[in-house]
Amino acid sequence: MSWLRTPASDPTAPILEPAASTATTQAGGTPLADVLGSPAATAVLTEDDLVQPTPRPAFLAAVPVSWRPKRAWLNLVPSPRSTPFTFGYLVLLLGTSLLIRFGSSKLTGKLLAVSSTDAHNMARHPLTALLTSAFWIADGGWLPYAVIFAIAVAPFERRFGGLRTALVFFSGHVLATIATELPVMALIHTDVLPHSAGRWLDIGVSYGFLTTAGVLVALLRGRARIAGIVALELFVIGVYVTDDPASLASVVTVLGHACAAHFGLLVWGPRLRSVPRIAR
Repeated sequence: MSWLRTPASDPTAPILEPAASTATTQAGGTPLADVLGSPAATAVLTEDDLVQPTPRPAFLAAVPVSWRPKRAWLNLVPSPRSTPFTFGYLVLLLGTSLLIRFGSSKLTGKLLAVSSTDAHNMARHPLTALLTSAFWIADGGWLPYAVIFAIAVAPFERRFGGLRTALVFFSGHVLATIATELPVMALIHTDVLPHSAGRWLDIGVSYGFLTTAGVLVALLRGRARIAGIVALELFVIGVYVTDDPASLASVVTVLGHACAAHFGLLVWGPRLRSVPRIAR
């Protein structure tokens, strides 16, 4: 409550009296302008004055409510705050995909040849090939991989964190690559395969995300786990059938896919089942 100083019988003695509120003055018939112009007027702020609603953009008002994205769906989208590994990896893949699409064919061809984990590169600079091969998408189709990462990698990172996600992802990539390329190198060395087979282009991120997908399936329970295993196996078979099943390169690739998926399902899955979810 505010107070005013008014004269009394003793001019030097101040007397405190409650000031009339703006609402009372208005009820008594005094114009609002006179009250606000008075030196003794007291400002009164209502909740409407303190909290102003944020204006809605005009373009959003034109979109039907049923068409607007729900917050639960937005939380599934990789972001630099909730899933920094997944988000950063997708940004990197977007950059290399744009380079393949718009860069010179001579430059991109040389970069892909150096990054390929084929038998030739694995015999001469294996570490470079293993590291750089996971940063390219052969056909430059980034959007399907963004959806796959949102389904198979981002949920893993939300549960276990970025460091463990990177460990599982790249361990699956390295293991599946070695498991498939070493036999090819041996068959070339024994002249079972021609030396040209040692320079097949072998790049991509499928081994990594299939490993994390295998772990996620292993974390399911009951019928959900059975359904997840069936879906994972069908995915591996579907990629093989739609590629070029008669070629030796497709056979090597499907073996790598199966190795990565089952590495996550049977090795990493039981180890991570008892690991608690990270605090958010």
